[in-house]
Amino acid sequence: MIRYALRCERDHAFDSWFQSSSAYESQVKRKLVECPVCGSTKVEKAIMAPRIVSKKGREANLPVPPPPPAAEVIPPGPTPLMMAQEQELRAKLKELRDHIVKHADDVGERFPSEARKMHYGETEHRPIYGEASLQEARELIDEGIEVAPLPVLPDDRN
Repeated sequence: MIRYALRCERDHAFDSWFQSSSAYESQVKRKLVECPVCGSTKVEKAIMAPRIVSKKGREANLPVPPPPPAAEVIPPGPTPLMMAQEQELRAKLKELRDHIVKHADDVGERFPSEARKMHYGETEHRPIYGEASLQEARELIDEGIEVAPLPVLPDDRN
């Protein structure tokens, strides 16, 4: 087994063991060796201290100047769980829902009957929102009454 001191393109230093130098070359060529810090597969051997066996059969390390300091690794900040576009979409959906809630009457469970009354001219048209089952919503749509669900965001459920 051979231990190599390695360095990635971003100057992160790490060690790895290989069965032979040809095994190292083969794995690097196939991009199987990657930096444990950043995941880069652009890896090369770094300067290493040679191991020399003395006459007494013991290994001795020759002093080698320390490798140059690695580029400062800035720990990543908190990873946003949502992409910017998703955050923007959620903000717009919340704005839409807030506008409807502010400017429409909440008729609660009476929504299907109130929507029908307005559609058939029994009451004056006005913006409303409320609750309807999936079946009730389908029936309203079948009658030609335009309905749409209010946007519900994950934050509303927590």
